Amino acid sequence: MPKSKRERVVALTQTKKKDREWKSSMIDRVRDAVDARSASYVFRYENMRNGTFKELRSSIEASTTFFIGSNKVLKVALGRDESDEHKEGLHQLSRRVRGDCGVLFTDLTKEDIEEVFAKYEVSDYARTGSVAPKTVVVPAGPVRGPSGSLMEHTLEPTLRKNGMPTKLNRGVIELVADHVLCKEGEHISPQGAILLRFFGHELATFKCTLTCRWQDGEFESFVDEQLSDEEDEDEDRFAHDGISDSMMLPPGK
Repeated sequence: MPKSKRERVVALTQTKKKDREWKSSMIDRVRDAVDARSASYVFRYENMRNGTFKELRSSIEASTTFFIGSNKVLKVALGRDESDEHKEGLHQLSRRVRGDCGVLFTDLTKEDIEEVFAKYEVSDYARTGSVAPKTVVVPAGPVRGPSGSLMEHTLEPTLRKNGMPTKLNRGVIELVADHVLCKEGEHISPQGAILLRFFGHELATFKCTLTCRWQDGEFESFVDEQLSDEEDEDEDRFAHDGISDSMMLPPGK
Protein backbone atom coordinates (compact mmCIF):
# COMPACT_ATOMS: atom_id res chain seq x y z
CA MET A 1 0.00 0.00 0.00
CA PRO A 2 1.57 3.38 -1.01
CA LYS A 3 2.48 5.76 1.78
CA SER A 4 0.58 8.99 2.21
CA LYS A 5 2.49 12.14 1.31
CA ARG A 6 1.92 13.35 4.87
CA GLU A 7 3.47 10.30 6.50
CA ARG A 8 6.82 10.91 8.14
CA VAL A 9 9.21 8.20 9.24
CA VAL A 10 11.32 9.04 12.32
CA ALA A 11 14.47 6.98 12.79
CA LEU A 12 14.95 5.48 16.25
CA THR A 13 18.51 6.83 16.34
CA GLN A 14 17.11 10.33 15.84
CA THR A 15 14.65 9.84 18.71
CA LYS A 16 17.36 8.53 21.04
CA LYS A 17 19.61 11.48 20.20
CA LYS A 18 16.84 13.94 21.02
CA ASP A 19 16.16 12.13 24.30
CA ARG A 20 19.84 12.32 25.29
CA GLU A 21 19.97 16.01 24.41
CA TRP A 22 16.87 16.72 26.47
CA LYS A 23 18.23 14.87 29.51
CA SER A 24 21.58 16.64 29.24
CA SER A 25 19.82 20.01 29.01
CA MET A 26 17.66 19.28 32.08
CA ILE A 27 20.69 18.19 34.11
CA ASP A 28 22.37 21.50 33.29
CA ARG A 29 19.21 23.44 34.22
CA VAL A 30 18.91 21.69 37.58
CA ARG A 31 22.56 22.31 38.42
CA ASP A 32 22.27 25.95 37.38
CA ALA A 33 19.31 26.30 39.74
CA VAL A 34 21.32 24.76 42.59
CA ASP A 35 24.04 27.34 42.01
CA ALA A 36 21.65 30.28 41.59
CA ARG A 37 19.39 29.76 44.62
CA SER A 38 20.26 29.78 48.32
CA ALA A 39 18.46 26.56 49.33
CA SER A 40 17.35 23.27 47.74
CA TYR A 41 14.33 21.21 48.86
CA VAL A 42 12.56 17.98 48.02
CA PHE A 43 8.77 18.16 48.31
CA ARG A 44 6.08 15.50 48.07
CA TYR A 45 2.69 16.03 46.47
CA GLU A 46 -0.63 14.28 46.93
CA ASN A 47 -3.51 14.22 44.45
CA MET A 48 -1.71 16.38 41.90
CA ARG A 49 -3.87 18.99 40.18
CA ASN A 50 -1.96 20.39 37.24
CA GLY A 51 -3.74 23.75 37.06
CA THR A 52 -3.41 24.47 40.77
CA PHE A 53 0.26 23.52 40.76
CA LYS A 54 0.96 25.86 37.85
CA GLU A 55 -0.71 28.70 39.78
CA LEU A 56 1.39 27.87 42.85
CA ARG A 57 4.57 27.84 40.79
CA SER A 58 3.74 31.12 39.04
CA SER A 59 3.02 32.88 42.35
CA ILE A 60 6.69 32.61 43.43
CA GLU A 61 8.50 32.24 40.10
CA ALA A 62 10.71 35.27 40.78
CA SER A 63 12.33 33.57 43.77
CA THR A 64 11.80 29.84 43.25
CA THR A 65 12.49 27.28 40.52
CA PHE A 66 10.56 23.99 40.45
CA PHE A 67 11.44 20.73 38.73
CA ILE A 68 9.04 17.80 38.61
CA GLY A 69 8.79 14.94 36.16
CA SER A 70 11.68 12.47 35.85
CA ASN A 71 13.15 11.34 39.15
CA LYS A 72 16.01 9.62 37.33
CA VAL A 73 17.12 12.85 35.67
CA LEU A 74 16.87 14.74 38.97
CA LYS A 75 18.98 12.13 40.76
CA VAL A 76 21.70 12.32 38.12
CA ALA A 77 21.70 16.13 38.22
CA LEU A 78 22.04 16.27 42.00
CA GLY A 79 24.39 13.28 42.25
CA ARG A 80 23.55 9.76 43.31
CA ASP A 81 26.42 9.49 45.81
CA GLU A 82 29.40 11.40 47.15
CA SER A 83 31.54 10.56 44.11
CA ASP A 84 29.30 12.36 41.59
CA GLU A 85 27.28 14.87 43.63
CA HIS A 86 27.11 18.37 42.18
CA LYS A 87 27.99 19.93 45.55
CA GLU A 88 29.09 18.50 48.87
CA GLY A 89 26.25 16.75 50.71
CA LEU A 90 23.79 17.11 47.82
CA HIS A 91 23.55 13.33 47.29
CA GLN A 92 21.56 13.15 50.54
CA LEU A 93 18.88 15.27 48.88
CA SER A 94 19.05 13.04 45.81
CA ARG A 95 18.32 9.92 47.90
CA ARG A 96 14.96 11.45 48.89
CA VAL A 97 13.90 11.95 45.27
CA ARG A 98 11.53 9.01 44.87
CA GLY A 99 7.83 8.47 44.27
CA ASP A 100 5.45 11.41 43.90
CA CYS A 101 7.87 14.25 44.49
CA GLY A 102 9.77 17.14 42.97
CA VAL A 103 12.61 19.48 43.86
CA LEU A 104 12.61 23.23 44.27
CA PHE A 105 15.41 25.74 44.52
CA THR A 106 14.57 28.98 46.29
CA ASP A 107 15.71 32.17 47.97
CA LEU A 108 12.65 32.05 50.26
CA THR A 109 12.68 30.70 53.81
CA LYS A 110 11.17 27.34 54.74
CA GLU A 111 8.32 29.18 56.46
CA ASP A 112 7.57 31.22 53.33
CA ILE A 113 7.41 28.08 51.16
CA GLU A 114 5.14 26.31 53.66
CA GLU A 115 2.84 29.35 53.70
CA VAL A 116 2.52 29.20 49.90
CA PHE A 117 1.90 25.44 49.99
CA ALA A 118 -0.87 25.95 52.56
CA LYS A 119 -2.48 28.65 50.40
CA TYR A 120 -2.75 26.31 47.42
CA GLU A 121 -4.00 23.26 49.32
CA VAL A 122 -7.36 22.50 47.69
CA SER A 123 -10.08 19.88 47.98
CA ASP A 124 -11.34 18.11 44.87
CA TYR A 125 -13.19 15.03 43.69
CA ALA A 126 -11.23 11.79 43.85
CA ARG A 127 -10.17 10.17 40.61
CA THR A 128 -10.64 6.60 39.47
CA GLY A 129 -8.05 4.33 41.07
CA SER A 130 -7.22 6.57 44.01
CA VAL A 131 -7.51 5.12 47.51
CA ALA A 132 -10.64 6.14 49.41
CA PRO A 133 -9.86 7.88 52.73
CA LYS A 134 -13.24 6.88 54.12
CA THR A 135 -16.34 4.82 53.37
CA VAL A 136 -19.24 6.64 51.72
CA VAL A 137 -22.72 5.06 51.68
CA VAL A 138 -25.94 6.40 50.16
CA PRO A 139 -28.85 5.17 52.33
CA ALA A 140 -31.91 3.44 50.89
CA GLY A 141 -34.96 5.59 50.25
CA PRO A 142 -35.56 8.82 48.35
CA VAL A 143 -32.29 9.95 46.76
CA ARG A 144 -31.11 13.42 47.73
CA GLY A 145 -28.36 15.51 46.14
CA PRO A 146 -25.52 17.46 47.77
CA SER A 147 -27.85 20.28 48.86
CA GLY A 148 -30.21 17.88 50.64
CA SER A 149 -33.05 18.34 48.17
CA LEU A 150 -34.50 15.47 46.15
CA MET A 151 -32.40 14.63 43.12
CA GLU A 152 -33.92 15.40 39.72
CA HIS A 153 -35.83 12.41 38.34
CA THR A 154 -34.05 12.79 34.98
CA LEU A 155 -30.82 11.58 36.64
CA GLU A 156 -32.27 8.17 37.54
CA PRO A 157 -30.98 6.40 34.39
CA THR A 158 -27.48 7.74 35.04
CA LEU A 159 -27.50 6.52 38.65
CA ARG A 160 -28.74 3.10 37.58
CA LYS A 161 -26.15 2.92 34.79
CA ASN A 162 -23.43 3.44 37.40
CA GLY A 163 -24.59 0.59 39.59
CA MET A 164 -27.15 2.10 41.96
CA PRO A 165 -30.31 -0.04 42.43
CA THR A 166 -32.80 2.77 41.79
CA LYS A 167 -36.37 3.12 40.57
CA LEU A 168 -38.81 5.95 39.93
CA ASN A 169 -41.75 6.26 42.29
CA ARG A 170 -44.16 9.00 41.22
CA GLY A 171 -41.33 11.11 39.88
CA VAL A 172 -39.06 10.55 42.88
CA ILE A 173 -35.82 8.54 42.60
CA GLU A 174 -35.76 5.79 45.19
CA LEU A 175 -32.80 3.66 46.19
CA VAL A 176 -33.93 0.10 46.82
CA ALA A 177 -31.01 -0.70 49.16
CA ASP A 178 -28.05 1.06 50.73
CA HIS A 179 -25.33 1.62 48.13
CA VAL A 180 -21.61 1.89 48.90
CA LEU A 181 -19.85 4.46 46.70
CA CYS A 182 -16.40 3.61 48.06
CA LYS A 183 -14.78 1.76 50.96
CA GLU A 184 -12.01 3.15 53.13
CA GLY A 185 -8.60 1.86 52.03
CA GLU A 186 -9.85 0.48 48.70
CA HIS A 187 -9.37 1.86 45.19
CA ILE A 188 -12.23 3.96 43.86
CA SER A 189 -13.93 2.44 40.82
CA PRO A 190 -14.86 4.43 37.69
CA GLN A 191 -18.53 4.23 38.71
CA GLY A 192 -17.67 5.26 42.26
CA ALA A 193 -15.74 8.32 41.05
CA ILE A 194 -18.74 9.44 38.96
CA LEU A 195 -21.21 8.93 41.81
CA LEU A 196 -19.02 10.66 44.40
CA ARG A 197 -19.11 13.73 42.17
CA PHE A 198 -22.89 13.45 41.76
CA PHE A 199 -23.34 13.43 45.53
CA GLY A 200 -20.79 16.16 46.23
CA HIS A 201 -18.17 14.15 48.13
CA GLU A 202 -14.73 15.74 47.67
CA LEU A 203 -12.40 13.08 49.03
CA ALA A 204 -9.12 14.25 47.46
CA THR A 205 -6.90 17.07 48.68
CA PHE A 206 -4.06 18.43 46.57
CA LYS A 207 -1.19 19.43 48.80
CA CYS A 208 2.60 19.70 48.80
CA THR A 209 4.87 19.01 51.78
CA LEU A 210 8.56 19.76 52.24
CA THR A 211 10.52 16.66 53.21
CA CYS A 212 14.14 17.84 53.39
CA ARG A 213 16.53 20.72 52.69
CA TRP A 214 20.12 21.22 51.55
CA GLN A 215 21.73 24.60 52.16
CA ASP A 216 25.38 25.66 52.27
CA GLY A 217 26.56 22.06 52.39
CA GLU A 218 24.25 21.16 55.29
CA PHE A 219 21.41 18.64 54.95
CA GLU A 220 18.26 18.52 57.11
CA SER A 221 15.36 16.07 56.96
CA PHE A 222 11.87 17.11 58.10
CA VAL A 223 10.23 13.65 58.02
CA ASP A 224 11.16 10.08 58.92
CA GLU A 225 11.77 8.08 55.75
CA GLN A 226 12.75 4.48 55.17
CA LEU A 227 15.41 4.75 52.48
CA SER A 228 16.47 1.98 50.15
CA ASP A 229 19.16 1.67 47.50
CA GLU A 230 16.60 0.16 45.15
CA GLU A 231 15.26 2.32 42.32
CA ASP A 232 11.61 3.32 42.15
CA GLU A 233 9.61 1.02 39.94
CA ASP A 234 8.20 4.04 38.14
CA GLU A 235 10.48 7.05 38.19
CA ASP A 236 9.51 8.64 34.88
CA ARG A 237 6.29 10.34 35.88
CA PHE A 238 5.42 12.54 32.89
CA ALA A 239 1.93 11.05 32.48
CA HIS A 240 1.21 10.65 36.19
CA ASP A 241 -1.76 12.67 37.48
CA GLY A 242 -1.74 14.91 34.44
CA ILE A 243 1.87 16.01 34.81
CA SER A 244 3.54 16.86 31.53
CA ASP A 245 7.24 16.97 30.76
CA SER A 246 6.93 20.73 30.29
CA MET A 247 6.73 21.00 34.08
CA MET A 248 10.39 20.02 34.20
CA LEU A 249 11.13 23.44 32.74
CA PRO A 250 11.77 26.40 35.02
CA PRO A 251 8.99 29.05 35.03
CA GLY A 252 8.93 31.22 31.96
CA LYS A 253 10.49 28.59 29.72
